[in-house]
Amino acid sequence: MRRDQSVLDPNVNSFNSNYSPIARDSERHLMRTSVANKRCAWAGENALNVAYHDAEWGVPSHDDQHLFEMLILEGAQAGLNWVTILGKRENYRRAFANWDAKKIARFGEKDFARLMADAGIVRNRLKISGAIDNAKAFLKVQREFGSFDQYIWQFVVAPIQNKRATLRDVPASTPESDAMSRDLKKSGFRFVGTTICYAYMQATGMVNDHIVSCFRHAELAQPRADIAGSQPLSCGQGNHGTHGRHGNRTQYRQE
Repeated sequence: MRRDQSVLDPNVNSFNSNYSPIARDSERHLMRTSVANKRCAWAGENALNVAYHDAEWGVPSHDDQHLFEMLILEGAQAGLNWVTILGKRENYRRAFANWDAKKIARFGEKDFARLMADAGIVRNRLKISGAIDNAKAFLKVQREFGSFDQYIWQFVVAPIQNKRATLRDVPASTPESDAMSRDLKKSGFRFVGTTICYAYMQATGMVNDHIVSCFRHAELAQPRADIAGSQPLSCGQGNHGTHGRHGNRTQYRQE
């Protein structure tokens, strides 16, 4: 994602790589959003969290840079509160070369030491080394499938439209996140357990897990041109950004 344009528009229902909620716009967004809009309870009253809920969470993303960013941030969240990660998001962007996977994959000992000394991110040795390893695995997947988007969206045919009445109805994992986790691990990714994978699916719009009373649920459930008529893919084939899933879940990549 870029920072040159704000996504703080509650009516948006498709992710644009030029958009991202940013701290300086969060308060303005919170003030101008109608109080009549009922949200998922987890959004709370934190301005940054509300902006993320209203404009980004659950919006289908097909931008490789954003998909990579969210994979790293979801892994960084393990054991922590998501608001903590949101508060450090700009620091992560700066520390991790604006999410340029090619640059991150080349990080060496000096970069690792720099990251471990950076109070603006989560200074966990395993998470930092995992992010670097994930950049390498990410590039490998891009080479094999043409894009990470092409690969990761094989785990769902189209965004799954759930109808959760309460947060208690939201599972920690699903068969799709189980399959994604297994395949990512086979590809060399770290911090990609099934629970993290399901959170990733929610964040990137592979599932719509806004509760039905949340104003965003209906907005994201509306049909969109880019998923109409989508067909399951044969692994490694098709155009960038096409939704699909291999008919046999045990064969996500060509051997």
